[in-house]
Amino acid sequence: MSSANLETLTPPAALPWTRLFYWSLRRELWEHRNVVLAPLAVAAFAVLVFFLSALATTNAERAAILADPAKAHAFMSLYNAVGGVILISGLVAGALYCLGALHGERRDRSILFWKSLPVSDTTTMLAKFAIPTLVLPLVILAAVVAANIVQVMLHSLVWSATGMHPAQLWGRLDLPLMWLGLLYGLPFMVLWYAPIYAWLLVVSAWARRAPLMWGLAPFAAMLIVEHLALHHTRFHWATERYLGGGVIQPYTVGGGGKVWIDKLSGFEPARVYTHPVLWLGVAVAALLLWLAIRLRRSRGPL
Repeated sequence: MSSANLETLTPPAALPWTRLFYWSLRRELWEHRNVVLAPLAVAAFAVLVFFLSALATTNAERAAILADPAKAHAFMSLYNAVGGVILISGLVAGALYCLGALHGERRDRSILFWKSLPVSDTTTMLAKFAIPTLVLPLVILAAVVAANIVQVMLHSLVWSATGMHPAQLWGRLDLPLMWLGLLYGLPFMVLWYAPIYAWLLVVSAWARRAPLMWGLAPFAAMLIVEHLALHHTRFHWATERYLGGGVIQPYTVGGGGKVWIDKLSGFEPARVYTHPVLWLGVAVAALLLWLAIRLRRSRGPL
């Protein structure tokens, strides 16, 4: 056999895993644009509401806030509120994405096509898991920074139009602290809520219909049994503390949820990132993600 024929029979070189992962991630973003657009749309709406609120505030109200030392953070709280709304919308968008990430493919039977490609179930699932844990946090950070910059511009415009100097406003704002705080807390939130995202991916891979119902069913059943049969609320309060813990733990002194940190020296990364519940949750997320990979391998279209 000639050398030309041998070259023809030589199989193509396998693509590196990083390239397969990159294109799998691109595919997820292409198919699920709304998961990125939702936080951006919420950011635009929140800035609009903020602008209308700024227009409705009178000079007398602004002067009263400026004159009262106890209200030093009143203006900054408006920026924190917009950032908080964007953050929550991003977390919710990630949860909804996970519920439909596999169920949608099984419902429209496109899973048959995606499984025919030379991409492993592990790579595919890691790309899906990266949407709420890697892509969305970056979108949230960018959306908050952009929204705050637009807020400052609109706020300054309103103050100038009403005869007040914007410098009085700027002295009451500390946006770099807010942005650094968000950058400091986002990795913690990703790790803290990773088990929830992984559980929703498992449900998306397993449920034949109504994945939202199946995703909530175990927790709803436990709450019903606890309230009606056991007559206590320990699981109820534990669930509530866990759902709020991703936001409360990094930004309160001691993580107790009573005193909120308002300066850079108050951040405690050594305490926050060594929290035992955090790493227990990461271990649970890894186990659930492994289960989702197995289910994706065995489940076919609906």
